Amino acid sequence: MIRSIRMYLRTVGFSGLLYAIKGKVMKSTVFFKLNRQDCTHPFRLRIPSSDVPTYKQVFINQEYNFLVETQPKTIVDAGANIGLASIYFANKYPGAKIIAIEPEQSNFELLKDNIAPYLNIIPVQAALWHKNEEINLIDPGLGKWGFMTEMKDSSENLPGDSFHTVAAMTIDKIMKDYNLEKIDILKIDIEGAEREVFSNTSSWIEKVDSIIIELHERMKAGCNRSFYCGSNGFDNEWTHGENVYLSRKNCLTRRST
Repeated sequence: MIRSIRMYLRTVGFSGLLYAIKGKVMKSTVFFKLNRQDCTHPFRLRIPSSDVPTYKQVFINQEYNFLVETQPKTIVDAGANIGLASIYFANKYPGAKIIAIEPEQSNFELLKDNIAPYLNIIPVQAALWHKNEEINLIDPGLGKWGFMTEMKDSSENLPGDSFHTVAAMTIDKIMKDYNLEKIDILKIDIEGAEREVFSNTSSWIEKVDSIIIELHERMKAGCNRSFYCGSNGFDNEWTHGENVYLSRKNCLTRRST
């Protein structure tokens, strides 16, 4: 409890902590609006929820604060959640076209609301996958940032209220549908589905200049092997926070701390 209170105070301040207490007492989620000097528009978080540690990763820990050789023109944010990384990128690279992909309904609704003022962010309700098909979105009870995906016939033994069907898209389809010749930054946080996505990358990996990914080997065995086998050819690699960064030449460079 004390650790959680400290995290809220350091992340969203005293007013955010009060909202969290209100939500706990009312046993409901309340919305907390944030105005940041480095963002042209305010956005909302659900409190208490995993939105707060997500916000901490993006804006407090600055996990996407790297150097770029040239301003990126195309960014794909796969596993966009409520849009915080997309908002960060939109303010840092206002000339970039950003595709924000999120399958879960409540996350997607808040994502659309948060990114509405940003004309360069395109919301897409879908899951990133290795095939264009319908798959199951599963709630393993990890909060709003922990939804997992599986093939439809893999969830038949789960309770009916723990999963539902969503559309899934490949990188190739995303690039075709949104007229992307290449992807400057591919950010991926898809709770283990990276194992499937990187199982066959031959048609698109050469069109990607850099990848930022959170790997979920602890949730789905084989994620690490699939990712590294499917992402050969990048020149630079480093880690920051929970993310692995891959970059061709100097497209992205780690910022000195």
